Amino acid sequence: MAAITMSDIVKRYGDGFPAVNRVSLDVQDGEFMILVGPSGCGKSTLLRMIVGLEDITSGEMRIGDRIVNTVAPRQRNLSMVFQNYALYPHLTVFENIAFPLRLAKVPGDEVDRRVRDTAALLELTEHLDRKPAHLSGGQRQRVAMGRAIVRQADAFLFDEPLSNLDAKLRGQMRTEISRLQRRLGVTTVYVTHDQTEAMTLGDRVAVLRKGELQQVGSPRELYEQPENLFVAGFIGSPSMNFLPATPSGTELRTPLGTLRLDDQRKVDAIGDRRIVLVGIRPADFEDASLVSHGKRARGAVVRARVDVTEWLGNELYAYVPYEAPEDVAMRLRDLSRELDSDQLRTQAVVALDPSSRIHAGDDVELWVNTARLHLFDPSSGLNLTRDEDAVAALAAQSDASREAQRAAQRTETQEVPPIDPD
Repeated sequence: MAAITMSDIVKRYGDGFPAVNRVSLDVQDGEFMILVGPSGCGKSTLLRMIVGLEDITSGEMRIGDRIVNTVAPRQRNLSMVFQNYALYPHLTVFENIAFPLRLAKVPGDEVDRRVRDTAALLELTEHLDRKPAHLSGGQRQRVAMGRAIVRQADAFLFDEPLSNLDAKLRGQMRTEISRLQRRLGVTTVYVTHDQTEAMTLGDRVAVLRKGELQQVGSPRELYEQPENLFVAGFIGSPSMNFLPATPSGTELRTPLGTLRLDDQRKVDAIGDRRIVLVGIRPADFEDASLVSHGKRARGAVVRARVDVTEWLGNELYAYVPYEAPEDVAMRLRDLSRELDSDQLRTQAVVALDPSSRIHAGDDVELWVNTARLHLFDPSSGLNLTRDEDAVAALAAQSDASREAQRAAQRTETQEVPPIDPD
């Protein structure tokens, strides 16, 4: 295993366009790091530079203690799993997994043992004599993972490995990949555009936008303390709502009604700005008719007309359109296009208890948890209310969780013989 350290990594193509621009990122030994962002943000390019399939224009790439900028891919001792599996259709599962060992001229009995141990780990033993065409999508992806594992590489690199699977299989494979990485304790860099994968798999998540690193942190940190408008809009499903607001003392006048700030730090953060964007997660709304009197006093109640509702059994989504100044509406439209989402336009999405009887066309009262509001500068996009103390606490919590997982992995490794004992 080995840490991966990137310092001011830049990738420019012939036209001078920076696909990756001054990215610095440390992936710790044994860590599961997610690279996430919309299409074209540079995440796959960065992964290909780690493995050596793309040249680095400038900056320094280290694997362990070795600078690898000019080291050939086969000499970096990394295993990569691709989106399209990249299996050899004429070879059996056994020979597909064994392929890198054959190239390395590993003795036959050693190949047999390592392939069978890997197949047992991935529950592929009964499929070793089959060809890829006779396997399901999930089984093919496990074969691709087996080929990566059998090499005993310093790190695993995954390039959107679940994109070709249906929703149910993606959920199953997420669980398998997470369990496998925890058991093996191998440094892993995983590229995805799917934030569900990012939030459920990674120890830490690195969010990229137009080749630049926006924020790195645990999934909880990115959700609760986003650094800017882009991260806040990208992380979370449905996305965070952004309402234009005119500040007046401790009050914020929004298209849905007036919200009162009880936190003086948030009031001070606004400064002399004439307009801010209020960020509210859909889950921070509730049907006011279902909120107790005591709880109502700890937030704000606003009135709105519901345009569309979606009842999902365990949740009810209500869509509330609103008016916004043209410059703010344009900013939200641009962000919506960049995130490939129709939600970040001039409408709010609220997630309500499924027992709510709100219907499309109703004029309703909604309760807002004002303690969870985020305030953003509409020009720079910076989160004015990001709490650095909370960020530090979340980082410490994440570090403690990772250390506990590593301790459990070390214990399991002692109890279970490794695939390739010395």
